[in-house]
Amino acid sequence: MHKYSLDCIFIPDSINCGRRPLKINVAIIGASGYSGAELIRILSQHRCVTMRKVFANTSAGKRVDEVYPLFQKRIGLTFEQYSVDAVDGVDLVFVALPSGDAMNIVPSLLQKGKRVIDLGGDFRLKEVSLYEKYYKRNHVAKEYLAESVYGLPEVNRELIAKANLIANPGCYPTSALLSLIPVLKHRVISPTHIIIDSLSGVSGAGRNASLGLSFVEVNESVRAYKVGLHQHTPEINSVLEEVTGGEVRLTFVPHLIPISRGIYTTIYAELRDETSEHDTLQVFESYYADAPFVRIMKSGIPEIKNVVNTNYCDIGVRVDLDNRCLIIMSVIDNLVKGAAGQAVQNMNIMFGFPEEEGLLS
Repeated sequence: MHKYSLDCIFIPDSINCGRRPLKINVAIIGASGYSGAELIRILSQHRCVTMRKVFANTSAGKRVDEVYPLFQKRIGLTFEQYSVDAVDGVDLVFVALPSGDAMNIVPSLLQKGKRVIDLGGDFRLKEVSLYEKYYKRNHVAKEYLAESVYGLPEVNRELIAKANLIANPGCYPTSALLSLIPVLKHRVISPTHIIIDSLSGVSGAGRNASLGLSFVEVNESVRAYKVGLHQHTPEINSVLEEVTGGEVRLTFVPHLIPISRGIYTTIYAELRDETSEHDTLQVFESYYADAPFVRIMKSGIPEIKNVVNTNYCDIGVRVDLDNRCLIIMSVIDNLVKGAAGQAVQNMNIMFGFPEEEGLLS
């Protein structure tokens, strides 16, 4: 007989007429990658979840603790070859595959009545033409784009609670959107002169080996990449225009830096009117008053080391009145708030669990 925490027992609500389950069963597809391993780590400490299946075709047959020894004596699962029939008995499926793969399997999961959180980019953009331009492939599940919900909890909490398909935001967009949405909605900055400068650790590129991501190539260097062509540009722009209801014009430049994990984003935007740092901080504090994972720094500068291995986004601001410029700095862990942690946060909202459950250790 299972011993359940009372924190996982819920009363009926308007979304599901029955009682909430004491626990839900979940599966992870693509569980051997960095984001998949981070999901395993977080879900293993979640009191309201049982991991039933972990799929990783390239590692099928290996125990999880063979591929990731940190899970010894913690995780007794074995990676399996994925098939849609293997998810029977599962309530929610996390898809942690590279963009381009999820759209081939998500439709069959939804048709089986599974709720899905996709950590890739296949369902983030509503416009097929934008997806095909920036991801450089045809979209084979475009009929599901309209029903996907963009999984930024601080903005879409109510829609997330009702969704069957969540498009988990990209890591760069998470840091940029959380920084920009409050000041755009409150008309603190102009929507047409925005520069986003982001730096990411190398884990953001995934676990597959490549020469350009080797230690010797990356160490003691910084380089920009996909300048003007990055697939997260239309994601950031589309969400901002949807949230604000107007045109937004921005320049986004990502950089690779020699650290394992973390994103540092600095944003430069034109102020509409004179404002103080204090008043600008109040805009952020008011907007995120009920957001458990956004921390506004009243003094000091955000640092990646303060968010690594956490689901927090730290935001700081500086006002340059001489140049009518607002400077916003934000930091996240790209594998947690930028991927697996945010996915678990979305799951908590979908199933009525406490939003912080599993994410505070």
